[in-house]
Amino acid sequence: MNGTEKNNKVFITGEIVSEASFSHEVYGEGFYDLSVKVMRLSGQADILPVTVSERLISERDLKIGSTLCALGQFRSYNKIENGKSRLMLTVFVREPVDVPPSKNPNSIVLSGYICKPPVYRTTPFNREIADLLVAVNRAYNKSDYIPCIAWGRNARFVKNLQVGDKIALSGRIQSREYQKKISEYETKTMTAYEVSISKLAAFESADDFDLEREFSLYTGEHMHSQYGEENPQDIL
Repeated sequence: MNGTEKNNKVFITGEIVSEASFSHEVYGEGFYDLSVKVMRLSGQADILPVTVSERLISERDLKIGSTLCALGQFRSYNKIENGKSRLMLTVFVREPVDVPPSKNPNSIVLSGYICKPPVYRTTPFNREIADLLVAVNRAYNKSDYIPCIAWGRNARFVKNLQVGDKIALSGRIQSREYQKKISEYETKTMTAYEVSISKLAAFESADDFDLEREFSLYTGEHMHSQYGEENPQDIL
């Protein structure tokens, strides 16, 4: 496994809840988008966008109601809508697996670079939050731009990071609905996707850490880091 595969690893297991729709074609192979419902420990669910090859759809007979258990990467791309560029996110399935490797149905580990100044804020209930955008290198000189959210101590730590700082993190992918104002009288319900951080570490040099050693892909119980914070949305 090369470095660009190690720095973006996802495991999800959940129920397919939408029909597959054509996304794109690469070297004659079609890829399709579908939605997967992934349960949280709290009983709530995240509806995540997933991209799967037509070969895997056929081999695994993937359809609404099927369970998808897979390893992959969290990827981004730009889509033009109404003349404006919009950042789109999807879990790109690389390898289906037959048996869930752990009880955690939604895990992600990333390493990359801060590409925008983190935005630190507090909620009306005095909960500390920080939003950050992480650029993660991919093969063929491509990069994925992944929105992340940190809580509590992690948020206080993140707010001091600078653009260009290298960061490694683990957590889960979450979906979140919000209201977008279209006009003075109209709003539209939108869905945002982001990584909710549970563990993180920052490093002065890219050679200072081994992602495989620092973080476990499948469970937070074996991860080693100076900073850790429980996401309150996992409890609610």
